[in-house]
Amino acid sequence: MKFIFASGSVAAFIILLLTGAIYCPAVASAFPNARHNGGAFHTGTYPDLFESLLDKSPLEVKSKLDSAFSQLFFGNDSTERVYYPVGHDMAYIEDIANHDVRTEGMSYGMMIAVQMNRRDVFDRIWKWAKTYMQFKSGPHKGYFAWHCKPDGTVLDSNSASDGESWFVMSLFLASGRWGNGKGIYDYSEQARDILNTMLHKESQPDHGDVTDMFNRQKRLVVFVPAERADGFTDPSYQLPHFYELWSRWADRDSAFWSEAADSSRDLLKKAADPTTGLCPDYCNFHGTPVVSWYGGHNDFRFDAWRVGMNVAMDYEWFKADPWEVTECNRLLDFFASKGIESYGNQYTLSGKELGKDHSTGLVAMNAVAAIASTNADRKEFVNALWDVPIPSGYYRYYDGMLYMLGLLQVSGNFRIYTPRGK
Repeated sequence: MKFIFASGSVAAFIILLLTGAIYCPAVASAFPNARHNGGAFHTGTYPDLFESLLDKSPLEVKSKLDSAFSQLFFGNDSTERVYYPVGHDMAYIEDIANHDVRTEGMSYGMMIAVQMNRRDVFDRIWKWAKTYMQFKSGPHKGYFAWHCKPDGTVLDSNSASDGESWFVMSLFLASGRWGNGKGIYDYSEQARDILNTMLHKESQPDHGDVTDMFNRQKRLVVFVPAERADGFTDPSYQLPHFYELWSRWADRDSAFWSEAADSSRDLLKKAADPTTGLCPDYCNFHGTPVVSWYGGHNDFRFDAWRVGMNVAMDYEWFKADPWEVTECNRLLDFFASKGIESYGNQYTLSGKELGKDHSTGLVAMNAVAAIASTNADRKEFVNALWDVPIPSGYYRYYDGMLYMLGLLQVSGNFRIYTPRGK
């Protein structure tokens, strides 16, 4: 292909390539940002399936979001809320059933706060995480303890790689939505500091047996960044749409993050059952299930619920791979075959039921999968999310966080806000 440009237009064309507005395979490897020119990142369009499939009005959708947020964050202390303020400037998200505070929930809470435009909630959660969960010295410096007691006592010094990933993404989006403050509220600087620790922990002289959060050779996130626990991964930790943005927003390692996005997509293809679409909780770097020391995680269990969300959001944001449509169709076909109103919450990868509960968190994740699906019955999955009650009671934490994320994503309110200065 041959292009002829008028004087002065070459620079404009190069800018389009570098920003990804034009995609050219010949230069993609040299300029990792020049890729995937479809999706909401480029169009700014975030479909609302409640409106398009269920004919709900914008006012009805807003009321649904506001009600869910109000109950989960400010409802009854003992039966509804998971968000608990501490003093005048901190708060934590509690896993009620386990009576602990997890980086998973804290980072989800921050992401929800960004998307709901609640900087006050975001800053409170972030300060608690910085104060009690992030290590200030020693081998784990810069990482976050994956869970603590509600009083801030660390329960386990290891880190869960998904927590750091969601912290980074929510901080970048906070910078884009609200601008950067000072100190710990300089959101983009904080995001880049965590990101650099995630990829360069092993270059620190005192890291001990604490490792990087990404396997450099495989370019894949590890399950736990510690020797003996970093040799496999978790399909639900695969966040290629986050890595695509990090390749644009990080202050270093842009090519690595771009390659990590592709490796993550490839891993999901290998991990998903070709018939049911189900992924295991844990898998090796080549996609085969891992039977961990906890047992049972070679099946589709609670972690794996989130795979459909990650695949669908990568498709919505970047339209990176047609396989993502195929995968979401397979997942919804499988759950439809088990009864949309009654399917269980745990299965072998081949589809044998292991848990009979019809869980709200999985209902929410399947509704998100409908974003990328072309199935005729995807409306029924979206309607199931609309109709299911806001989680309450003993197990409201995990179901509630996924429910709230699902509402935001299905309604088109899970959006990209480019960090200030990028």
